[in-house]
Amino acid sequence: MMIMSRTPFRISFFGGGTDYPEHFRKEGQRGAVVGMAIDKYIYISALRISGIQNYRYRVSYSRLEKVIEVGEIKHNVVRECLRHYHIDDMLDINIMSDIPASTGLGSSSAFTVALLNLLARLRSERVTKMDLAKRAIFVERDLLNERVGVQDQLHAAFGGINRFDFDRKNIRITPVSMTGAVQQHFVDSLMLIYSGVTRHASTTLDEQIGNTKAGKVDRQMEALLDLVDQSVAVMEMEDPQAMVAEFGRMMDEGWRIKRSLSSKITLPHIDELYDRAMVNGALGGKLCGAGGGGFLLMVVPPERRAQVAAAVSPAKVIDIGLDTQGAILLYS
Repeated sequence: MMIMSRTPFRISFFGGGTDYPEHFRKEGQRGAVVGMAIDKYIYISALRISGIQNYRYRVSYSRLEKVIEVGEIKHNVVRECLRHYHIDDMLDINIMSDIPASTGLGSSSAFTVALLNLLARLRSERVTKMDLAKRAIFVERDLLNERVGVQDQLHAAFGGINRFDFDRKNIRITPVSMTGAVQQHFVDSLMLIYSGVTRHASTTLDEQIGNTKAGKVDRQMEALLDLVDQSVAVMEMEDPQAMVAEFGRMMDEGWRIKRSLSSKITLPHIDELYDRAMVNGALGGKLCGAGGGGFLLMVVPPERRAQVAAAVSPAKVIDIGLDTQGAILLYS
């Protein structure tokens, strides 16, 4: 029987950068982020094959691999997860995605969570969403030595709109409590604008993590943490229009702080797109993910969406919704 897993991408609002262990594991420091899983997904299916093929593993993504040994697989996440979790089944694995990789929406972590969920089912193992998130963090940071934070794996696993807090020992999850009317107006006011630039997060983050370890951006990190606290209070307001207006203002403030963490976070082309959106009715925004490319997330009241979309053309604009399920199995 075929097994298929589905896992959402995410958009982060505030606190990005404080979710790196290089920051929150330092004495006296803490991390906190708030963000949202969106209705754009990565899908991974696996089918046990008969054994009469001239390969043991077929892996289909932007390329097609047919190999005999796990160690021959070029896809590093697939290879290391199969190896670490001792998956001996002969498998046909197919990977599909709504959004391309390296665009700042947490695709790498969403992929890892999706694969781990699928492999747990192959092993007839019962796992929680926290299990999936923590395993994905281990795979990315320890097995693959990627320079990643620890929020993307949590958003992918849990779904919804959440605040995550980090310290040296614990991860705490707090769903943001919003009324239906506020949540709908808020989600309707979110717009993704594709910059046309893809990048690998680890490369973009080298300078930022170096500054973090050296304590050069401690003041900015504290300012980002303050915005997390303030933003949750704003998101829990009861007036939809007032909530979105204040949230947009805070997003603009947070983006200006984030740009100071590293010289590689933005590009002139991205700054131009941001400015065009703001002049034409956006209330605030930020570049998603580590920076250097990918999607701009803008807060735009619904009545101004057409004007902003025209202003940033020919850049592609993508509408998004809220995912509330997180990582799930569709067929098992």
